[in-house]
Parts: sequence; C-alpha cells; structure tokens
Amino acid sequence: MKISTFNVNSIRARKELIVRWLTEKEKEIDILCFQEVKVEKKLFPYEDFEKLGFHCYVYSQKGYNGVATLTKKEAVEIVEGIGDSYFDQQKRVLTTKIDDLWIINVYAPHGDMRGTEKYYYKLDWYKKFLEFISQNFSPEDKVVLLGDLNVALEEMDVWNPELLKDSIGTMEEEREALRKILDWGFVDCFRYLYPDKKQFTWWDYIGGAIWKNEGMRIDYILATKPLIQNLTDVYVDLWTRRRRNPKPSDHAPVIGVFDV
Repeated sequence: MKISTFNVNSIRARKELIVRWLTEKEKEIDILCFQEVKVEKKLFPYEDFEKLGFHCYVYSQKGYNGVATLTKKEAVEIVEGIGDSYFDQQKRVLTTKIDDLWIINVYAPHGDMRGTEKYYYKLDWYKKFLEFISQNFSPEDKVVLLGDLNVALEEMDVWNPELLKDSIGTMEEEREALRKILDWGFVDCFRYLYPDKKQFTWWDYIGGAIWKNEGMRIDYILATKPLIQNLTDVYVDLWTRRRRNPKPSDHAPVIGVFDV
C-alpha cells in the first residue's frame, strides 16, 4: 500500500502536473492526501481524479488552507475538523477511515515569528489538535497522520541550522509541540528508516533553492506502532518539484510504502 502526502499550493494551479505525475510516474498510490488546495469544496476538480480511480473527500475553503484525501477504496467514516468551532474556521484537518485504517490529513498553521498573534495561534492549535487525537484514537489503533506540519523537527531537517535558527518552523516551542504528537504514540516514518539521512520536502521558489537543495523537511508521514512493523520505504519524489513547467508546488510529495 502506497500512502502519499503532498502540499500542492493550489489544486487548480497544480492539477495538470498532478495528473501527469499520477499517470506517468506514480500509478500505484492508494491514498493521496493534499494540503493547501485553496478552493471551495464545490470547485474541487473531482472528475479529473475520479477518472484515475479515486474517491475524493474534501474539506476546504476559498483562497487558502484546505485539505483533500483521495482513496482508491471508499471511506467508511469521515470526520471534518478537530471538533473546535474556533480552530475549525480554518479547514486544516480531514480524517477518513479505510477498512480499519485511520488517515488523518493535516495542514498545520504556518505561524510567524515569536510573540506574534500567528505564533501563538500555531502553538494553541497544536494543543487542541493533540486533544483531538487523544480523545478519539488510541496508540494501539492503526493510524497514519500525514501532511504539512510546518515544523522542521531536528537541526538536520534544515539546510542551514545556524542561518535558520529561531526562524518559523525551527523554534524550540514549535518542535516541542510536534514532539508531543510523537510522544502520544506516533513514529516519524522517514526517520525510523533513515535516521541519518538529510532530506527536504520544501524549498523556497526564490533563488533557485531546489537546485541548491536549500530546503526544510516539514512534510511528514507519522504512523502508530501497529503499522510501523509493516513499513518498507519512505521517499520524497522530486519529479513534481525539479521542473519549471507545469509550474511546481514549493513542496514535493512524500510517499510511504506499507506491506499490508
């Protein structure tokens, strides 16, 4: 089973690229989670992906944020948001159940520099998100949490730790918020298989960062322990990112392979 997360930075701007990717490069993806679809639910390009055999579940809003989960098998349960009217004004979390497997598709807040309103919003959101997980799941359940978590967890997850120290995504408070998610019962799939490998998932559009590999690892696939024993590979596919046309997202997809 192949499960992928991909911050597309606008599904309509990236549709042609994604369809090409799925037909030319990654034909065997079973579950595909998009973040930042940036489109109202009714305007999501359902038909393009249904033609490829996907069921499309969308939780989104006009212009920004928004997540969508595409699955080859039909979902038996769908949960929109995290059950909090304040935080769910921004469409960031979509949970789907496929057989006995839970998929939590997440676009965490970007945040801002320390002390700002967006900085506090991000940390408060993480607290509420952890409550949602704790109240609805057990570490013994089969759960995959994946998406753009907007935190580079370790120094090796950024291209220049000294230059980027205390910048958005590298502040210790942000890292601690993500560690609490892991401590609940999740394992970082990429680090589990590749503890010493430097691999990024996001590169700025400016300055040719993708060609210099000046990036950050902020997109993750996390899994509970009942699934980790079945994990066989995790990789970042640069096919969609190292190009000029069709214009890429600033993120690359991460793909996890499970032997189930």
